[in-house]
Amino acid sequence: MIGSVCVTQSPVSPSFLLHFRTAEPLEYHRSFLKENCRPDGRELSEFRTTTLNIGSISTADGSALVKVGNTTVICGIKAELANPTVEAPGKGYIVPNVDLPPLCSSRFRPGPPGEQAQAASQFIADVIESSEVIQTEDLCIERGKLCWVLYCDMMCLDYDGNVLDACVVALLAALKNTQLPEVTVNTETCTPGVTLEKRHGLRINKHPVATSFCIFDDSILIVDPTAEEESLATAQLTVVTDEEDRLYSLHKPGGTSLSGQKLQECISRATARQREIQKLINKVIHSVKTAQ
Repeated sequence: MIGSVCVTQSPVSPSFLLHFRTAEPLEYHRSFLKENCRPDGRELSEFRTTTLNIGSISTADGSALVKVGNTTVICGIKAELANPTVEAPGKGYIVPNVDLPPLCSSRFRPGPPGEQAQAASQFIADVIESSEVIQTEDLCIERGKLCWVLYCDMMCLDYDGNVLDACVVALLAALKNTQLPEVTVNTETCTPGVTLEKRHGLRINKHPVATSFCIFDDSILIVDPTAEEESLATAQLTVVTDEEDRLYSLHKPGGTSLSGQKLQECISRATARQREIQKLINKVIHSVKTAQ
């Protein structure tokens, strides 16, 4: 192997490889994995190129577009005024939703959200709550009377695996891009007054980043799986950490078990990935501010 390019012993015709991949996809991938590389030329621990664009939706209060390889997710945040809940009169709330429409992949069908979309939405909700990326107290305008609700909609435009990682990056970048208008409450009429010209950003409390893995043949670990790799893997795992190396989530929806050593390897790789993503987000936000 030279760099991250697989080298074969003898030339093989593209048509043979195509037929081999179609007829025996698992054996096709195994032929690469035994050489410690993957069909797209990556090493086992190598991520696809990640790109980020913020402020993508002009009608949203905050937005971001993320690409991880071919997987593309856009996140738009809309803020609305509402009454706080009786259980939490001093807090606002955040409502995430992940949409996997048919346009992003032929595996998804029109109609109500499928099982994978629902699981992704719940995963994002758990990340928001466990990491306290935003203190919901900061969204309260007047205790018991008025608060902000942040509707965070993440839509996948192109699905090629690892959608959870892309959703978390898109959400975090969109939250950092969000600007809320100034709101005052008239003490006599108890009605809110919104000043759209005066806006302020959100206070981001933590920077959680998700890192996903697949396990092949119960032992071979790869990062940032493609859709094909996800379908062939014996298990999947997503690790969520923040800038202080706190572990927030180990999301493993079934599959084969993972040894303690492999799990520690995943956590170590996730902490390194967190730093890479936070650096990318900060760089993009700085370049946007400089250009304004």
